[in-house]
Amino acid sequence: QVQLVESGGGLVQAGGSLRLSCAASGRTYSSYTMGWFRQPPGKEREFVAGITRSASATYYSDSVKGRFTISGDNVKNTVYLQMNSLKPEDTAVYFCAAYNGLYSSDYHYYTYWGQGTQVTVSS
Repeated sequence: QVQLVESGGGLVQAGGSLRLSCAASGRTYSSYTMGWFRQPPGKEREFVAGITRSASATYYSDSVKGRFTISGDNVKNTVYLQMNSLKPEDTAVYFCAAYNGLYSSDYHYYTYWGQGTQVTVSS
């Protein structure tokens, strides 16, 4: 099993940046495919970014490609989501999740979830 705890959310103006962290405990995160998802108010959870085991590849949704970067630190057992050029439509609760398989953008495949962290982007 793995436990995930997100941090780093907050309120930022449009055009600003935030870095989210997802600290993993239990099994090392490098044993899993890790994903960041978000859930805007009143909407379904959606894929944001993913990083495969051992960080061999990264994936992004079209809406964040070029603005967000996912990365991992094996020593700290932490996955990050660097978010730049934030827009009001990025406002959501952001979750990290772990999937014991190959890459997937479908949140149904992810077994372990953090509690989420709120990101609010003002215009």
